[in-house]
Amino acid sequence: MKVGIAGIGKMGNAIGSRLLGLGYSVTVWNRTSDKASTLLNAGAQWASSPKVLAESVDTVITLLTNEAAIDDVYSGTEGLLSGAGAHPTFIDMSTVNPAKPPELALRVQAVGAAYLECPVGGSIGPAKEGKLLGFVGGNAADLAKVQALLEHLCKRVEHVGTYGAGSTMKMAVNLPLMVYWQTLGEALSLIDHLKLDPQRVVDILSESSGGPNMLKVRGPLLVQALGHQKNDTVTVDVATMRKDMRTMLALAQTNHRELPLTSMALEKFNQAADSGLDGKDCTQLPVWWLGQGAHSK
Repeated sequence: MKVGIAGIGKMGNAIGSRLLGLGYSVTVWNRTSDKASTLLNAGAQWASSPKVLAESVDTVITLLTNEAAIDDVYSGTEGLLSGAGAHPTFIDMSTVNPAKPPELALRVQAVGAAYLECPVGGSIGPAKEGKLLGFVGGNAADLAKVQALLEHLCKRVEHVGTYGAGSTMKMAVNLPLMVYWQTLGEALSLIDHLKLDPQRVVDILSESSGGPNMLKVRGPLLVQALGHQKNDTVTVDVATMRKDMRTMLALAQTNHRELPLTSMALEKFNQAADSGLDGKDCTQLPVWWLGQGAHSK
C-alpha cells in the first residue's frame, strides 16, 4: 500500500517514521518542505502539492491544525480532492469540531472517494511505536480497507460510530487530561512550601492513585519545568489545549450539557496564555500556576 501524509508536524513525522520502518511506501506533502526533511532523508517521497499527493497513493492521512486548514488542503485547484480521481481513501486524523467530519465526508464522497475520520489519542512516543488509540467515525466497509494500516499505527482501533463520532470520542478522552494540568498545579501549590526535590514529588504523585499515565510519560519534562531547567521541547502546546477546550465547551452546549470544571480550567489557561505561555509545553502550566496563578489576592 502506498500511503500519503499531508501535514508534517510532530505527529506527521512520527507516523511517517513508523510507516517507513514497516516498509510502507510513503509520500509526504507540507506547506514548508523543511519540516519533512527527516522523512525525506529516511526514504519518503515528496509531493509538490496536495493534488499530486492524492494522485500518487492508495491512502491519504491528513494531520492538520484546524478546520480552516482542512478546507485549504482538501479544496482548491491543487487540493487533495482535485486529485481524488485515483480514488484513494482519505483518513483525517486532525482534532477538530465533531461538526466537521460529516461535512467533509460529503465533499470526499462527491468525488467518488472514501473517507474516515480517525483522530488519535497519544503523543509522539506512542506514534513512533504504533501504540496510539484510534477513534474511527465512518462506514465499516471503508474501515475494513485500511484496518491493517491503522493497526500498525494504533494499539487499539475503535469504530465508535458515524462521521463525527470519532471527534466526539477524542474530545471526551482529552477532557480529563486538560483539566488535570490545572488540578496538578493546585496540588503542587499545597506542597510548594515544603521545598521538595521536583523529581521526588513527581515520583510520589506518579505512584499515587491520582497519578495518570500522562504524568509518567511527561514526568521528565515536568521535573525539568519545576526545576526551572531550560527545555524547548513542546509535546502539546497551551494554544492547542485551549483550542480543544473551546471545542469541548461548544460540543457540550450543543448537547445541552454543562462542563463547569472545563470552563474554569480554560479561564486559567487563558490567563496563562496572556502571560506568554501559548506556545509553551503543557508542563509549563503548573509552573505558571505556582508562580502567578495560585496566590490569593
